[in-house]
Amino acid sequence: MRFDFSLSRRACAQLGIGVLAGAALGSSWASDYPNKPVRVVVGFSAGGTTDVVARIMAKELTESLGQSFIVENRPGGGSNIATEAVKAAAPDGYTLLFVAVTSAINQTLYPNVKFDLNRDFEAVALGAKVPNILVVHPSVPANNVKEFIAWARANNDKISYASSGSGTSIHMAGEMFKVRTGLKTQHIPYKGSAPAVTDLIGGQVQFMFDNMPASWPHVQSGKLKALAVTTKTRSPSAPDVPTLEESGVAPFDVTSWFGLIAPKGTPKEVVDKLNKAMNAAFDKPEVQQAYAKLGAVSQKNTPQDFGNFIRQEVQTWAPVVKASGATVD
Repeated sequence: MRFDFSLSRRACAQLGIGVLAGAALGSSWASDYPNKPVRVVVGFSAGGTTDVVARIMAKELTESLGQSFIVENRPGGGSNIATEAVKAAAPDGYTLLFVAVTSAINQTLYPNVKFDLNRDFEAVALGAKVPNILVVHPSVPANNVKEFIAWARANNDKISYASSGSGTSIHMAGEMFKVRTGLKTQHIPYKGSAPAVTDLIGGQVQFMFDNMPASWPHVQSGKLKALAVTTKTRSPSAPDVPTLEESGVAPFDVTSWFGLIAPKGTPKEVVDKLNKAMNAAFDKPEVQQAYAKLGAVSQKNTPQDFGNFIRQEVQTWAPVVKASGATVD
């Protein structure tokens, strides 16, 4: 028995040495990260807001961490194709996903979705929030939200609103507005924001919610009227436009948000290094200027903050998606 116990102690000691050595190697590996180019996958085509914000952050990460962060566009399936690909990638920090609010909506919109944002990924950092804006055709006899709701209720069966596609965050903002106000207006989905805005300007539809960068130039030119932003606070880019909550439609806090996540199991040291670099980027004047052009805002946050935010977003959108009746197989 004594001999067996002695062996057991030696085995335990050797195991302990192995664990410590492995931890040291892991820590050393993380401290050297990144030592090769990093892919930042975007589930949308180049030129959209998600892509633009991703490229701003990729540039900053490249400069801060000394390796190329390369944006790879993999559109399709409402961004699900990209999300599933990154879920299956090695959790080594060299394949990341720049995620958007769409993925939180997709958790309910797609009954057979093959990922769970909280279970299958490590949250890194929330990169930006971009307000949505309620815009109407100039012929609509309303100069504020209260007047618009009164007019819409009197003409419920004659009014339609546009979106950039069924199930998009723009569509769901419209559905949330209907839930909060009791309106029954018809939804007209388009293949993207641009054709939706074109028809709104042409008077084929009466209103829509849109990302501020896409519609604000048309507001400034007088082709559209802006009635409210969808965030809790006014946008610095449009300080004279009230929020929906100020206008009596509450609760209402909807943004198009974008952030960085990594496959589950990515080392904490890597996640923390990426988070620190992104937070540092928010202080740079060039990033602040680029964000101002988008109407975007940022705030320093931790991986835990972003993880909690994603969880809350999934919960917020689930009843809205169900109320809309929208579903994608």
